[in-house]
Amino acid sequence: MASKPSSLIFLILVFVSITLTLFVLSMKPKRVTNNIFQLDKRKPPWFNVIEKNIDYKRIKVGVVNINPRLDFDDISVYEQLEALYPQVEYVSIDFDHVDENLKWKDLFPTWIDEDEKYGHPKCIDLPMPIWESYRDVNVIVAKVPCGKGNKDVFMLQVNLVVANLAVESGWVMEFDSYEPVYVVFIGSCSPMVDIFRCDDLLFHESNEFWVYKPDLVSLRQKMLMPFGTCQLAPSYAEKGNEVWRGSYISQSPTTVKYNYTIHVPKLAYVTVLHSSEAYVCGAIALAQSILRTNKNDTLQFGNISYTRDLILLADKSIGHKSIKGLKSAGWKIKRIQRILNPFAQKGTYNEWNYSKLRIWQLTMYDKIIFLDSDLLVLKNIDHFFLYPQLSAAPNDFTLFNSGLMVIEPSMCMFEELMNTTLNVKSCNGGDQGFLNEVFTWWHRLPTKVNYLKSFEVNNNNNNYEVILEDLYVMHYLGLKPWMCYRDYDCNWDMKKLHVFASDLAHKMWWKIYDTMPQELQGYCGLTQKMDDRIMQRRKRARNANLTDEHWNIEIKDHRRKHYRS
Repeated sequence: MASKPSSLIFLILVFVSITLTLFVLSMKPKRVTNNIFQLDKRKPPWFNVIEKNIDYKRIKVGVVNINPRLDFDDISVYEQLEALYPQVEYVSIDFDHVDENLKWKDLFPTWIDEDEKYGHPKCIDLPMPIWESYRDVNVIVAKVPCGKGNKDVFMLQVNLVVANLAVESGWVMEFDSYEPVYVVFIGSCSPMVDIFRCDDLLFHESNEFWVYKPDLVSLRQKMLMPFGTCQLAPSYAEKGNEVWRGSYISQSPTTVKYNYTIHVPKLAYVTVLHSSEAYVCGAIALAQSILRTNKNDTLQFGNISYTRDLILLADKSIGHKSIKGLKSAGWKIKRIQRILNPFAQKGTYNEWNYSKLRIWQLTMYDKIIFLDSDLLVLKNIDHFFLYPQLSAAPNDFTLFNSGLMVIEPSMCMFEELMNTTLNVKSCNGGDQGFLNEVFTWWHRLPTKVNYLKSFEVNNNNNNYEVILEDLYVMHYLGLKPWMCYRDYDCNWDMKKLHVFASDLAHKMWWKIYDTMPQELQGYCGLTQKMDDRIMQRRKRARNANLTDEHWNIEIKDHRRKHYRS
């Protein structure tokens, strides 16, 4: 009996000793190998997504912008990758970081020499890796830099490094096609929607990671674009738009098999009417101008023929009579519900102009050229369908003008835009400012593709009415031609609108009007209310004795004698 207390004491001492030993061991630093902590053998969740989609026995991962020497959190990424050995090997992608003093406006300048009168414009260089060293990766794991908003040059550089690496690694030269390459972004900052499409997203864990399987044909086309708008989007953009699509089937040590199919893109010109019928006449003239510059019903690129539709999105404010005229003009009509701009004041011009976002819902088309209804097409613009989203002409500062855009419809992009409207305020209150907040990496089309009817005005109240030759599209800012007398541009009747006044541009619009069938011209008639409004402006211009003296021109517009109801 006396031995029991001794045994109990012994067991207690053993337990305490073991506990202390475990505690001491837990405080001991982990062994470091090549400056990387030893690994947790668990597979990272993003790899589980990759593993379900990839059939390679051995996977090579390229690591971009993940540096454990600078960021303690990055250590775990390398731990996870080393834990996957021998199934996975990895390589860190080396590239020089862009100069931290470089600003967004340096890549997206206000003005460039589009005609190259002073030599070929050059972009500031964004350093890229030496691709020959890294063309054999199957998966790319990257971290997007945070903290400087969506107009940060280093953020763009990282996105472009990842995108180019995917394209360079996926291309199979012998077959002129692509093997799949998977892209994983880790961390709390998302990749740029301008480059990595939500349609290619396989899986997303909130603030953790994004896994993409990019369409490398589409991505390659974007990588042919300049780093910014310091150059025009090049005509060789079509090189990234091959109609041959290679679908990867399987790979063995000796063979690579592909199933080739021809994809013929579906294309459309699109405009939107909402909230009133004020722009019905403009939309009719727009359709007629597009048809007038398109001599053939089909486009021919190489051996492939393309057709393009004219689609008009209309809300319930556009009545049956107007719909009839719009259809006669050439539009196919799709009814929509208009979209509220959550930051606009009630009754203002911008209240419902987010309705333009509906164009991303037209997923029956691969590419769309969107045009506002106050534009006039003067020269065929079909070849701009070859350019990637988002391609547009400049407005001012680093912004594009949303009156003409090349876009790629996508339901998930539409949903993302709708979610963004609740959190991101437009920089100018309208759809243009909002879209420029979302699509910051855009591609510059020539000014002639969307020529803004806006001119400099001097102190003597005269404007420098200079219109470039050989225009593709005229954009009628200010008071619209069909809201004026055809005798002159009624922007002259208001001093503050002289910046938009041009009798030459005015005549261009009426030239299209004169080619329209008479029944369509009727949709551009004056009402008594419109006539009264123009006469009041003329009277005020006369009383102010505006020096241009357009108020003194005799009005011969026959529409005054035939008011429409």
